[in-house]
Amino acid sequence: MSDNSFKKCVVICGPTASGKTSLALKLTEAFNSVIISADSMQIYRGMDIGTAKPTEEEKRRVRHELTDICSPEEGFSAARYKELAASLIASYNADNVLPFLVGGTGLYIDSVIFNNDYADVPDSPKLREKLNAEYDLAGADAMLEKLKNIDPEAASKLHPADKKRIVRALEIFSLTGKTVTEFNLNSRTAKSDTDFLIFVLGYSDRSELYARIDKRVDLMMQAGLEKEAEELYKKGPENFPTASQAIGYKELFDHFKGECSLDEAVGLIKKRSRNYAKRQMTWFRKYLSLGAHFVEMSSPDREAFAEDILKTFVPDRFKK
Repeated sequence: MSDNSFKKCVVICGPTASGKTSLALKLTEAFNSVIISADSMQIYRGMDIGTAKPTEEEKRRVRHELTDICSPEEGFSAARYKELAASLIASYNADNVLPFLVGGTGLYIDSVIFNNDYADVPDSPKLREKLNAEYDLAGADAMLEKLKNIDPEAASKLHPADKKRIVRALEIFSLTGKTVTEFNLNSRTAKSDTDFLIFVLGYSDRSELYARIDKRVDLMMQAGLEKEAEELYKKGPENFPTASQAIGYKELFDHFKGECSLDEAVGLIKKRSRNYAKRQMTWFRKYLSLGAHFVEMSSPDREAFAEDILKTFVPDRFKK
C-alpha cells in the first residue's frame, strides 16, 4: 500500500574499492529494496569491468538502476543525473520502498541531496572548442594549474587528465566571472523534502584501502579489462571524449597507442585510482559535518553498525 508521507533514501558513498557494493547488497536485501547507482562511468554501456559494474548475480539479488543507460558516445551531465535519480527516489518512495543511492561520484550525490539546480549555468560550444584546443596545446598540468589560480577548491578535486571538467570550469568562469565552486553553492534550491541517511565508508588505515585498490586493478586485468578497453579503442576514443578519460581506459588507450608498456599502464591505473580515492575522501568528508555516519570498513561489525542506525531511521520497515 502506498504511503505518500514516506520520503526517505539511504546514501552509501566512499572512495573506490572501499566496499560500497558489498555493504549495499547486504542492506538492500534486508529491506527488499533497490540500488540507484551514483557512478558517472557505470552509466555507459560496454564499460563493465573497468567501472566495477554489478555482476549478473548481484543484479539478480537486488534491482539496480542507472547503469547502462547510455552509450559512450553520448554526453551526460549532473543535471540529467539529478533529474533521473530524484524521479526514481520519488517513484520508489511512492511504492513504500526505501531506495539506496550508492556510488563514489560526489557531484552526482551532491546534486540529489542538496537539490542542486543547474538551469542557469551558461554554455558556449565555441568557447569550449577553443579551450579544448588550448588544453591539447598547453597540456593537462598547465590547464589544471590555470584553474587552480581561479578556483583552487574545484581544481583540488580534479585530475589533470579530467579534460572535460577542467575545460568546463574554465568555460563557466570565462562566461560569467564566477567559479564552479560559486555556482555549486548558489545552485542549491529549497532543501529536498526527502530525508537522507548518509553512510560514508572508509579505512582509518589508508594503506589498507590502497592495497584493496591495487588488488582490484589486478583482478580487473585478470577479468579481461585489456580486451574490453581494446574494443572501445577500436571505435575511436575521439568519439567518446568523456568515457575515454575514465581511469582504467585512458591508460590502456595510451598503451595501445604505443606510449607505454602494459605494465606501465597497469601501474598508472593503480596510482591514479589511489589519487582519485584521496579526492573522494576529501569530498565525502564534508558529509560528516551534516550528520553522516562514518563506517569503518576494516571493522568486522560494520554491517551490524549500519543495521542499528537503519533500525532507527525506518524502524517499521526493518526486516531481519
